[in-house]
Amino acid sequence: MAPSSLTTSSWPHQELNQLPPDTIFFGHSEHMKALQSRIEKIAALDMPVLIEGESGTGKDILARMLHQRSPWMSGVFVKLRCSNIPESFDDFLESYAEAVKGIPRATLSSAHSGCHGTLFLDEISETSASLQAKLLRLLQEGRLCSVNLKRCKLNLRLICGTTCALESAAERGDFRRDLLYRINVLTLRVPPLRERTADIPDLTAHFLSFFSNAYAGEAKRPSQEMMHFLLNYSWPGNIRELENLLRRYVLFGCEEAVCQELLGRASEQNTKQLSSPGAVSLKELTKKAVRELEREAILKVLHANKWNRRRAACALNISYRALLYKLKDVGMAAAAPGKADWQAGVQQTR
Repeated sequence: MAPSSLTTSSWPHQELNQLPPDTIFFGHSEHMKALQSRIEKIAALDMPVLIEGESGTGKDILARMLHQRSPWMSGVFVKLRCSNIPESFDDFLESYAEAVKGIPRATLSSAHSGCHGTLFLDEISETSASLQAKLLRLLQEGRLCSVNLKRCKLNLRLICGTTCALESAAERGDFRRDLLYRINVLTLRVPPLRERTADIPDLTAHFLSFFSNAYAGEAKRPSQEMMHFLLNYSWPGNIRELENLLRRYVLFGCEEAVCQELLGRASEQNTKQLSSPGAVSLKELTKKAVRELEREAILKVLHANKWNRRRAACALNISYRALLYKLKDVGMAAAAPGKADWQAGVQQTR
């Protein structure tokens, strides 16, 4: 199997074979705190786990955290991308064995824990019908998670990741329901970044510190208006999108480019939503379009006036109170985040 099918992550720490700190990955939101509590409860259970979440939310990080909290944490962690598994049954078995045997010999110690580990099947929803049948057969025969090696018999706990709702896929006939029942014993859902915006300041501080060290530079502390843009963007690419944006910011140090890029992406998202097919309410469509246009106009004027709301209200030819109301109506904070918020985020990453 090609090396590219075995590892990679939406977090830069994987480049150094590290995991992000729990305080950064889980943050402060209720969704993530509940997820952290559930992980602690199931980490030691030798049962299949299904991790659901949008692309870029950190499903592979979560799989590794489960592995590191398990009794077999000193064993191997094998990640296979389902889209790269060959259709041939024999080729699959051969490539899977090579993936396991390709792990350094020191990792497969003679100790009991060294003969256990974790198998992470990434994007299980991308498997074809024929490969789903083969995976089901392997699971039923106990051959997928048990590999005979020269030094020992390697037993692996199965974790699957998916960006697709497998229950819906099963209802459409795109995913075998009997395979779903096999892999969906325990389920974890990783929320998208738009559902945990309170964690964005800490994530931003952490990524800037990480990339500043990685590139031997020092990133300029983001201004209040840049932080406001980061907090009000919807992040369809989730943490991976935030990470890549901040990587570019550390490399080039252009805050103006960051704000303009986020404005442009928000406008593109609105256009796609308005042009999507299907039955729509013209009244709701018009209301949403006006709301988004107002939001974009207010952001541009605030940006041009260095986030001074009174000057922005004059430029928009509305009262100061009307501007505050519109800021609230379009889902923007009445005041930009202060320096204390940013400094607190920086302190927590040290």
